Parts: sequence; C-alpha cells; structure tokens
Amino acid sequence: MIYRAAQADITQLLTEFPAVGVLGPRQVGKTTLAETIAAATSPDARYLDLESPADQAKLREPEAYFDLHKGKLIILDEIQRVPDLFSTLRGVIDRRRREGQRTGQFLILGSASLDLLRQSSESLAGRIAYTELTGLTATEIPAIPPSVQDSLWLRGGFPNSFLAPTDAASLRWRLNFISTYLERDVPQFGPRIPAVILRRLWTMLAHSQGGQLNTAQLGASLGLSAPTAKRYIELLEDLLLIRSLRPWSGNVGKRLVKSPKVYVRDSGLVHALLNLTTLDDVLGHPVVGASWEAFVIETLLSCLPVGTTAWFYRTAAGAEIDLVIEQGVGQKYAIEIKRSLVPALSKGFFFGCDDIGATHRYLVYPGTDCYPIANSVTVVSLTDMMTKLRLAGRG
Repeated sequence: MIYRAAQADITQLLTEFPAVGVLGPRQVGKTTLAETIAAATSPDARYLDLESPADQAKLREPEAYFDLHKGKLIILDEIQRVPDLFSTLRGVIDRRRREGQRTGQFLILGSASLDLLRQSSESLAGRIAYTELTGLTATEIPAIPPSVQDSLWLRGGFPNSFLAPTDAASLRWRLNFISTYLERDVPQFGPRIPAVILRRLWTMLAHSQGGQLNTAQLGASLGLSAPTAKRYIELLEDLLLIRSLRPWSGNVGKRLVKSPKVYVRDSGLVHALLNLTTLDDVLGHPVVGASWEAFVIETLLSCLPVGTTAWFYRTAAGAEIDLVIEQGVGQKYAIEIKRSLVPALSKGFFFGCDDIGATHRYLVYPGTDCYPIANSVTVVSLTDMMTKLRLAGRG
C-alpha cells in the first residue's frame, strides 16, 4: 500500500479538533486512508457509508448512535448525502466539550467542496478542520525515477488507475470512472444535466487544457447559454474535477489578463477524455505541453499549506509566468514549467518576474538534475520543487 502524505496531517488535526473533514473526488483514496488512520489511532472506530441504506438507517436517531459509541472515532463517508447531519454534529460536539472530550470525535469524508463547506461553515465553525486529499503525487511513490513519474503523468493520480497492470487496463478504469461520474454521481448534486452534454464539455476542457476560460464560447459550442455553461463548469469544480487558476491581480500598472485558466485536475482523466492510451500517444498529441504543465501545477498545489495563494501571471504585452505562489511576507515564487530536458525561458518570464517582484525563480522540467541558469533562475525537478515548497511552508 502506498503511504499518503496527508496521513500525518490528518492524524495531527484529529488531536487538535473535534472533527476533521477530508475532501476529494471519488476513488481518490479517502476511505482507505480513513481506515488506515483509524487502525493506527482508534482500533474501535466506527465507519458509516452514508450512501448505504443500511448505514443511513443506523442514523435515524443520530444522537443516540453517537452516544452509544461515545469515545470512539466515528468515520462518516460521503456526508454530503445527509447534509442535515451537520446541525446534530454541532450539538454532540458541544456537549462532549463540556464533558471534557474535545478532540478526535469525527472524521468526515466528502466528494464535493463548496456545498459541503457551506453546510458546515455555519454549524461547525471553529469545530472542524478541513484538508484535501488529491491523487497520488510524485513524492508518495518511493524512489520515483523519470519513467515512473511519466507513468503517473500518463495514468493520473487515482490509485486504481496508477496501479493498474497495463496502460490499457488503466485507461479502461478511467473511462468507466468518467461514465459513472456523469451518469450516477453528477445528478446527485443539482438539476438533471444531460450526461452527453457534460461529457462534451469535459472533453472540450481537456482539449483546451490550461486555456483561458471563455464561457460564452464554450456555451455556444454546446448549444448552451453562457450562464448555463458557467453553472456546469462550477459544478465540475465543486466536484474537485477541474480547477480554475486565477490571474495575479497585484497593482503593477499593467494591462493584466483577467480570465482564469481552467485545468482538468487529473492528467489521467485528460488523456482518457482524449483517448490517449500510451505515453507515445500523449507525446505525439498537441495537448502534451499543456497536459504536463497542468500535471506539475496540480502536483505543486498539493504541497501548499492552507491559506497559501496561487495564481498565473500574464499581461497584454506578453509577460507571462505559469505559476505564482506567495508564501509568508514578501515571498513570491515565480515558476515556469517546460516539458523538455533542455528547457529555455522566454523574455516574457523575466519581464513577469520583474513586474511582480519575484523573490524566487524556478523552472520545473522532467529531468532529475538541479542547476542555475540566467537571471537567478534555478532549473529543478518536480520532486525537488515540491520539497522546496513544503520546507518554505513550514518556515
């Protein structure tokens, strides 16, 4: 079994808060991780799958059930299925606080972000800490050589996809995952959306991976109004399947690009939507550069502590930085991403660094060496960049 970096963070949070929420898309490994944490810290923990009618029946009288298992960690999986439970959790947590039990009561798992946060922000404010579980990352796979990193990029971070015996089997898993999401899971979160339209939208986003969002154009291509297309995109974002990366908006006196860039968050899903089975298929497809860029960005964002902000930077004059990260007071990381073993930087990157006052300048590439190049830029591997960001976040 692959050790997940989030395990230590979640275990620590359980010693500090009554409830800990773990958010992530389906099949990313939340349940396995929760059971691993429970086995190590609370062997008598209780697990409830709130999509199971049998487990839902156990919570017909939730307070009675929680009282019956007082002192045990209770894992509530897919809690967005029973949103009314949040108000009950608040009462239980407050009562136990008065009785002296302050931490480690509930581990809450959810597959949607904004709806879940909206439900709990009012009823569990100050009582719950959230963290996100992403797909597998390069540092979670021991002694990862470039070939394995490329396999992770090709197959994506869903454990069942990455660990499949062949690339073809991995692709079949991802295609089935996409169909299941569209036909079963998405309808649970809003008005009925035709699966064929949502799949076309998802595929269009894969083709334009990392492109600037133009909802009017997307809507016209799908026969939808711009507001409807925007609502569909927001739904995929709420389900943690796509990410909108906002443009840097510091007051630098420049004509800044204002539209966000949109990524399908898992590179394996990008390749499945485009029917790319092997690494050679990806390397020969026009999406190769954008797919690698998105893979690196998503991986790096998984390393950042809560509260860290990330953007891209682009001006009408041609200054451009793939990823801008602010950590601490006055610390600005400018990160460029290239899918080349002999990477070169454009003048636009240096102009962008000067515009924002970048204090750290890096170029992430698929190699393993680390070396300096012009204008205080350091070329680094993906895993080295992850380590630098984690260390900076702790400092």
